[in-house]
Amino acid sequence: MANKNFPVWAAIGGKCPRCGRGKLFDGFLELAPRCDACGLDYSFADAGDGPAVFVTLLAGFVVVALALWLEVAYEPPLWVYVAIFFPLTIAICLGLLRPLKGFMVAAQYHHKAEEGRLKD
Repeated sequence: MANKNFPVWAAIGGKCPRCGRGKLFDGFLELAPRCDACGLDYSFADAGDGPAVFVTLLAGFVVVALALWLEVAYEPPLWVYVAIFFPLTIAICLGLLRPLKGFMVAAQYHHKAEEGRLKD
């Protein structure tokens, strides 16, 4: 029996959601035209702004919570916030954007999502 979560874990790792071997990305965030191992055409995939929205909300929650804790606990000067939270925000956003985009593509593949069409 095949693992139902296989496409998700493969795509989070940047691999093809069908075979788990070929590259999903051609560059940092741009999808490859097709899998170089099994030939799956990635033209069905359109993650849109979904990954960016989720990453922004998650990063904002983490950074604001830590900044509030730091303010209440230590009351540091403003430069400390810039020195800590600017790089942390960039690291969280860049670290999560690619895996979440891979997850969205795998979910579209797994659920056979396609563009909506009107009936004639």
